[in-house]
Amino acid sequence: MEIKIMTERHELWDTVRAYAAECGWSSGKILAEDMCRHRFTDWERVAVLTDGEEICGYCTIIKEEAIPDMPYTPFIGTLFIAESHRGNRLGERMLLASMDYLKSVGFDRAYLISDHVNLYEKYGFRVVDKRMAPWGREEKVYLKEIQD
Repeated sequence: MEIKIMTERHELWDTVRAYAAECGWSSGKILAEDMCRHRFTDWERVAVLTDGEEICGYCTIIKEEAIPDMPYTPFIGTLFIAESHRGNRLGERMLLASMDYLKSVGFDRAYLISDHVNLYEKYGFRVVDKRMAPWGREEKVYLKEIQD
C-alpha cells in the first residue's frame, strides 16, 4: 500500500477524480467536482491510497471545510476507504500521512469534522466544537496536535 499526496499535475489526478465520482458516496461526487474545478490551491492536496494500480481510498488536505465561518484550519476531509479494504487501519494511515504532509508545510495541528461516535478519538483527536452543517446534521469539529 502506498499513499501519494497529489496536486492536479499528478499522473493519477484524473483517475482519482473518476473513482471519487463513481464511489457511491455523495462526498465523493463533491470531491470529483472540486478536483475538476481546480479547487485545490497553495498547499491544499488530495491524498490517495493505492495498492499497485488499485485505488483503495482518498482524503483531502484543505484550508476550509464545508461548514462556513469556522475559525479553524487546516482540515483533513472527505476520508474514504473502499469497503473491501476497511478494518485494516488504512484510515489511520491516511490521517498520519496527511498530518506528516501538514507538518512539512508548517502546520502544528489538524482539524476534521465528523458525526461519527468514538472513531477519531482513538487516533488522538479531541472534540473542540460542534457546528450545524449545511446538510442539516450537527457535526463535531476535531483537533489533533501534530507531533514531531
